[in-house]
Amino acid sequence: MTDLQATPDAEPEALAPATTGERISSLDFIRGFAVLGILAANIVAFGQPWSAYSWPSAFLSGHDATADWLWVVQFVLVDGKMRGLFSLLFGAGMALFMERAWDRGSSRWLQVRRLAWLLLFGLVHYFFIWRGDILTLYACAGMVGVLFLRMTAGKLLTLGLIGYVVGALIYALAIGSAYFIAETFAGEGEEMSEARGSIAEAKQASLEDDRAEIPIMTEGSYADYVSHNFSEHGGDPIDAVILMVFETLPLMLIGMAFYRYGWFSPGGSTGKRRAWGWGLLLFGGVLNLAMALWVREGGYTYWGTLSAMMAFATLPRLPMIIGLALLLAIYGNNASGWLAERLSAAGRAAFTNYIGTSVLMMLIFHPWAGGLWGELTRPELYLVVALGWAVMLAWSRPWLAKYRYGPLEWLWRCLTYWKLFPLRR
Repeated sequence: MTDLQATPDAEPEALAPATTGERISSLDFIRGFAVLGILAANIVAFGQPWSAYSWPSAFLSGHDATADWLWVVQFVLVDGKMRGLFSLLFGAGMALFMERAWDRGSSRWLQVRRLAWLLLFGLVHYFFIWRGDILTLYACAGMVGVLFLRMTAGKLLTLGLIGYVVGALIYALAIGSAYFIAETFAGEGEEMSEARGSIAEAKQASLEDDRAEIPIMTEGSYADYVSHNFSEHGGDPIDAVILMVFETLPLMLIGMAFYRYGWFSPGGSTGKRRAWGWGLLLFGGVLNLAMALWVREGGYTYWGTLSAMMAFATLPRLPMIIGLALLLAIYGNNASGWLAERLSAAGRAAFTNYIGTSVLMMLIFHPWAGGLWGELTRPELYLVVALGWAVMLAWSRPWLAKYRYGPLEWLWRCLTYWKLFPLRR
């Protein structure tokens, strides 16, 4: 799904899937890991009401003690980390794309045009397939990121880290404050009555929207679903960009810096990077675990879970994202074998896999198809994730053995250059 998955200025042969014994690109490998991980991150929002993404009590199928512990596991290992890894890779992809474009005499307008097509893909995905789309956010944040592409690696890394910390503070004030006002003594004073009322109304509006969607997602038609998206959620893509750009854009800048430093390339001394990777991953993991246990101890309240996921965990997840990127880059450059080759192929077709899994989940959960929306428990939803993983790993490599690009990668490339490229090898 990132800008890395189809580098239009690369030779077509460079996009061929690796065969046994060939070196696997770390970028392809990480993309494959991330596109599988993003399905695990999104599965609850596919199969249950939107509030259930963070709040276990919104599950229509119930949420027992086992599911509560699985919430902890997902919070620590998955939530926010896969999105962050995707964002970092997207920034690296922009740097790679423009490096090759500049070598061939193109300007940044080529990147802007490519992002404009991505925006269109994202809006179609959002309104007609699934409202959890992230392509719209990436396209908009990427258009801002284009302005930073000439910066040195050091400046990109510094600016990205500072921007991320500032964004985390914004989330803490904008979202985290709701928890303190609604669920702690800080909001008990008379002077907080108006704020408490506004926060209660926001919660009620969210839950009412969930209830309004239940008949659509259990008895409605596809037309009902699309109509609801346009009529009730038409402005949500703009809201999502405004909310998430403070996390996404800094991570893109960090990804650009990683690429400029050569940390996705083979060779060089990896010992220090490996040590930093494990240290950051474990440090961030401990912080995330402590926060998840705090949420569990508090009883998985509405604002407690939402604030933890969207505000308080923003800073602790950064070391995990960076640590994962460092370790996967090192491992991906030396990986071999069946699974590594399949992951690499899934990464080469990440755009198609991202949209394709949304279509697959629609066929599984929507009432006019599989009809399982709201029916599955959290453990059962993870079985659906395993099915999605199997599909992505199964089709990607055989397809790329015959064709130069994934289907959507090819279409995106043709639209970017306004030229019909050959698909079959």
